[in-house]
Amino acid sequence: MKTQICHILLVKVKFTVMTHSCLCYISELPGRNLISGTDICLENESLQTCISHVIDARLEALKELAKLSADPTFAAEFINMEGIGTLARLVESGTHFGEMLAFTLTAFLELMDHGIVSWDLISLSFIKQIASYVNQPMVDVSILQRSLAILESMVLNSHSLYHRVAQEITVGQLIGHLQVSNQEIQTYAIALINALFLKAPEDRRQVSKNLRFSFFQHVIRGNRPIKAEMAHQLYVLQVLTFNLLEERMMTKMDPNDQAQRDIIFELRRIAFDGENDPTGTEKRKAMYTKDYKMLGFTNHVNPAMDFTQTPPGMLALDNMLYLAKVHQDTYIRIVLENSSREDKHECPFGRCAIELTRMLCEILQVGELPNEGCNDYHPMFFTHDRAWEEFFCVCIQLLNKTWKEMRATAEDFNKVMQVVREQITRALAMKPASLDQLKNKLRGLSYSEILRLRQSERMSQDDFQSPPIIELRERIQPEILELIKQQRLNRLCEGSCFRKLGNRRRQEKFWFCRLSLNHKVLHYGDLEESPQGEVPFELLSDKIPVSDIKSVVTGKDCPHMKEKSALKQNKEVLELAFSVLYDPDETLNFVAPNKYEYCIWTDGLCALLGREMGSDLTRSDLDTLISMEMKLRLLDLENITIPDAPPPVPKEPSSYNFTYNYS
Repeated sequence: MKTQICHILLVKVKFTVMTHSCLCYISELPGRNLISGTDICLENESLQTCISHVIDARLEALKELAKLSADPTFAAEFINMEGIGTLARLVESGTHFGEMLAFTLTAFLELMDHGIVSWDLISLSFIKQIASYVNQPMVDVSILQRSLAILESMVLNSHSLYHRVAQEITVGQLIGHLQVSNQEIQTYAIALINALFLKAPEDRRQVSKNLRFSFFQHVIRGNRPIKAEMAHQLYVLQVLTFNLLEERMMTKMDPNDQAQRDIIFELRRIAFDGENDPTGTEKRKAMYTKDYKMLGFTNHVNPAMDFTQTPPGMLALDNMLYLAKVHQDTYIRIVLENSSREDKHECPFGRCAIELTRMLCEILQVGELPNEGCNDYHPMFFTHDRAWEEFFCVCIQLLNKTWKEMRATAEDFNKVMQVVREQITRALAMKPASLDQLKNKLRGLSYSEILRLRQSERMSQDDFQSPPIIELRERIQPEILELIKQQRLNRLCEGSCFRKLGNRRRQEKFWFCRLSLNHKVLHYGDLEESPQGEVPFELLSDKIPVSDIKSVVTGKDCPHMKEKSALKQNKEVLELAFSVLYDPDETLNFVAPNKYEYCIWTDGLCALLGREMGSDLTRSDLDTLISMEMKLRLLDLENITIPDAPPPVPKEPSSYNFTYNYS
């Protein structure tokens, strides 16, 4: 066993090719060709080192294996020789510790990440051994990181392994890893928690109070800034938590279900202080109808019918009941305040609560899967055990306040909801850290403030539509487009770092691409880590002549997006993917780190090919620059009305016998 791994490492992979800074392999299998290179040499000396029984030599062999396992050709050869089984047995034996074990786990994870071998083949003893590293109170950080990553991959890639992992690891056991100072360990732990959460049966998906407290106290309120990957994992947990509401959101109310009807009766009882019901059936029915009208239901006779539309279904009724029971004074005040207004100015509580619940589900994307590239988490949702319900209570009070400020009537219902949506989205964009901060943000976003912001935004846009202004825009546009084109090409010359797609986000691999200064060649190459600043051309070993580029494709048309992978078919990833197709039938595949870089590169590549730059960023930049240029040119015409048509030419004078006296 000690030397077997060393033999497997290099016996079949016989030749290496050194191409500047990259190491590539030639395989004996057909179809596994190598990019051009020089200095072919036999690795006999390395092989002799690897088969040594000396511990230091074995450590170096495993270290080299961990590095080379990222290469797909090497990985395929190694796996064909049952290398993964050998690594698994090394782990199961429990004889490796420290760096040797860390390199073994790294190699195993890299090899499995290629997707050549199914995770279902992993043995139970291997799972138990990996879980033991996670459960140990004191374990090396590198071993703990890789163990958490392996367990996460098991859960995400195999339904059967989820049950085995869930038996060995519980969310409660992972809370301890959230309380450490190492943010990397916290990130890996949250990723595993999210994976267990995602694969768990619906009746077992829940976030305990201790878990929520650990997230808020040790992660969000920690002294360290939240890194991008941690923010993504918090966002994923937020989405998965809100998705617990999906079942109620998509459940219609059964008008014949007495238990559900009792909830509506309870809303009426709380609002009207448990007034004694009349004895007669007809009188009771008439009073109920009147009360349901005061509660703002659309159907006064049978308000259960208001909850038959999904979304929001029964979730709206749940929110209303929470408000009535937990914030009873607020609930009674809203209902009685509106029932005392004129009919045309009353804010229908029931209808508003239902529509508001639907709106909040849309804003927070309840029922949708997490987006791969999104980091949009809100700290305030980790501060309360019933954060969703409390958020609703804050927003229903906002709606009632905005209704009064707008002096709205029933006909203005949709206008009020649009204003409330804008108030909520603007407040959320400020990332309030708590529900109290959210309330303060919303107080500052009154209806008059929304009108002011709208007016300011309209003024910042050039809405002049008169023919002279349109003609001026048309004259300015070509030079502005040329300016944008030069900016895009300059950005391509600076280059950008891209992340390679894989099953694991935290073991990130990077590559860099930049355009030559003469705009004739694209240079690219792999990197060990994300660079700080520009990467010299000398470190980018591969290149593509621009003259060889045939086209640029985006989204689902990209070759790397057509593969069957849940990650790669993610909506967010699809929106950031593009590929360069070049001769002879080759592709260079990209996934931009964000929408801005996506627009920069697709615009720049289109400009290189002489095609139109059609990204959203180009349209935005074009509008902004044209607007600024026009305002500068029209500065002397401020407060002067520009006519739609040029002034008429005056009639010819009756006589040309006139002179000017210049004295």
